[in-house]
Amino acid sequence: MPFKINSVYNRRIDIHALFGGNWQSGICPSSSHPFIFIFSGGKGYTHGYSDLWVSDDMYAYTGEGQVGDMEFTRGNLALLNHLDSGKRIFFFEAVGKGLVQYKSELELHDFDYQQGKDREGNDRQMIIFYFKKVGVQIQIEKPQKIYTQQTIETLVTEKETTIKSRVGQGAYRTSLIYRWDSRCAVSGVGKQELLIASHIKSWKESEDYERTDINNGLLLNPTYDALFDRHLISFEDSGKIILTSKVSDKDYVKLGVSISDCIHSLREGNKAYLDYHRGLI
Repeated sequence: MPFKINSVYNRRIDIHALFGGNWQSGICPSSSHPFIFIFSGGKGYTHGYSDLWVSDDMYAYTGEGQVGDMEFTRGNLALLNHLDSGKRIFFFEAVGKGLVQYKSELELHDFDYQQGKDREGNDRQMIIFYFKKVGVQIQIEKPQKIYTQQTIETLVTEKETTIKSRVGQGAYRTSLIYRWDSRCAVSGVGKQELLIASHIKSWKESEDYERTDINNGLLLNPTYDALFDRHLISFEDSGKIILTSKVSDKDYVKLGVSISDCIHSLREGNKAYLDYHRGLI
């Protein structure tokens, strides 16, 4: 292993001077070793990028390309094919000017498409890669995609990038499935085809970056999604459910909703969105 977890390196001196690769790019295949280095600026949504750990072992990484639809060329193609080509992926996060912290060796587990904005503010399709830590077994069934295998093959072989809008939004649900361990955040129901990617702050009311922020999302079964979407229930920062007087106690019981219901794995990032949602009930 050429790098130590959480150690900080000078990107030019410790990485590119030894292994080659473009020091200005986010995806850098080595010119002399079977390595690919990927770099993230950490938090933020520059050019629609929102790289983050969706779970302890799964990292969502935005492909390269700042203008127009992303394509499976250059670095994106290298990531897609890295297992077949035998190239190892080393992931770093920026921590200062010219300095990066090594986080993990990763391997491709899945990918999906997401609607976003490019550097010029135009709508475009983005590629989101889902990498798992090497050696980790992911028990979650891969989310079912809403596009066909033929569409994927066309994208890869012909570099066609005109995809229907609904396809482009697929990565948001995929991220929430990995984030919530493929289970309803409240009931624990694990039937993937029943689960809905529910925005806490609605799509219509959200800023562009909030629409794809997984902190703005809950994975819910249809009952909780319908009630939550209509502001008939909400949740405290602790995760405890809030029932409103707009629905009778008897109807809540019939719906299988209880005052003891709770979300047990909220993150700090969810709380600002929940505060907004509570203001509407």
